[in-house]
Amino acid sequence: QVQLVESGGGSVQAGGSLRLSCAASGSILSIDAMDWYRQAPGKERELVASITTGGSTMYADPVKGRFIISRDNSKNTVYLQMASLRPEDTDVYRCNVRGVLLGTYNRFQAWGQGTLVTVSS
Repeated sequence: QVQLVESGGGSVQAGGSLRLSCAASGSILSIDAMDWYRQAPGKERELVASITTGGSTMYADPVKGRFIISRDNSKNTVYLQMASLRPEDTDVYRCNVRGVLLGTYNRFQAWGQGTLVTVSS
């Protein structure tokens, strides 16, 4: 019953910026962590950034200093602010949310549908 809706992808020139968002909805009691992944064609999946509801963050080396992950706990939403974009950042970005379900109190893991980021030149 958990759904993730992603938005914010698009096509930009090198050096540009984009802001991705991922909103979780459904029978959610709590969320432990939210992550952003990317996987280019022919490449392995890469964890780009992660944040806990307490605010602890982690970034992959290629995006450090350029990307910022943040969240709005009241809206179960995670954001990825991307600046100084490079062609190698081109990818499908997907959010991942982990938490606890209402009622059953089981843990869950949900994935977004993916949003495409294309950086030209």
